[in-house]
This record gives sequence, C-alpha cells and structure tokens, in this order.
Amino acid sequence: MSPTQRRRLLLVLLVLLVAGAAVALVSTALQRNIAYLYTPAEVNAGQVAPDARFRLGGMVARGSFKREPGALLARFEVTDGDAMLPVTYDRILPDLFREGQAVVATGRMVNGVFVAEDVLAKHDETYMPKELADKMGVAHDKHQVPATTPTTETP
Repeated sequence: MSPTQRRRLLLVLLVLLVAGAAVALVSTALQRNIAYLYTPAEVNAGQVAPDARFRLGGMVARGSFKREPGALLARFEVTDGDAMLPVTYDRILPDLFREGQAVVATGRMVNGVFVAEDVLAKHDETYMPKELADKMGVAHDKHQVPATTPTTETP
C-alpha cells in the first residue's frame, strides 16, 4: 500500500468513526427525551418499566382534586374509564385544568403514585387528544346520538 492510499484509508476510517460517534450521541439524546403515552389501565397492568419517564393520559376524575393548604402540591386522580391512578404535581397547574377534563402529564411512578413533572390540560371538555382517545377506546363519533329508525304511518 502506498503512503497516499494509507492516508486515504485513515481519512475514511476517521470519518466513519466520527459519523458513528455522532449517531450514537444523537440516538442517546433522543432516547432520553422520548416519553410514551400510557393510560392508567396500562400502567396498572405493568406495561411501564419501573423507572421509566412517560406520559400519562386520561381524564381528571371528578371529586379527586385536592391541594395542600398554603402550598403548590396538588393531588388528583387520572382515569381512563377502566382504572384510576393517583397523581401528584408540585408546580402551578395550567389555568384550563379542571376535574372532568382531558389531561396529559409527563413524569414517573414513585411508590405507586405518578409524580408529574409537567401537566397539560385542554380547553374544551369535549376535546381529547386522538392518541389518548384511541387508547381509551373512545371514538369521536361515539358521542353522537344514534339515529332512530323512521316509523311508517298508515293513513
């Protein structure tokens, strides 16, 4: 092998090494920021890794919201119609947060309680994110009243 060929081979190997390192770093960064959406029933069924960071989606259960006096700590339950999961959040809740509304919270499970790092609430009580509606088995057209069969009248 000539010195020129050796230099080219080293340059190609160096470029491949740098490209591989860049792909590995980007992949690691993306893995840390991915948060999958689960419903309370899926979490209770054990479909979430114990230390995983994930998004919890569902409806805020009516009558479940409680706030510590003089503190930001809020406790509430999220339901998907099949199961409930207790949630704690120690920051300011969005203005649109209410019981009976769709909510998506990002956080981790700690001792059977979902500790939220971020909470998103939707502005319309009839709106539910499509991904969450699909997981909960709620189709948007299920909220419509079925048409009745027309009756025939005899003259």
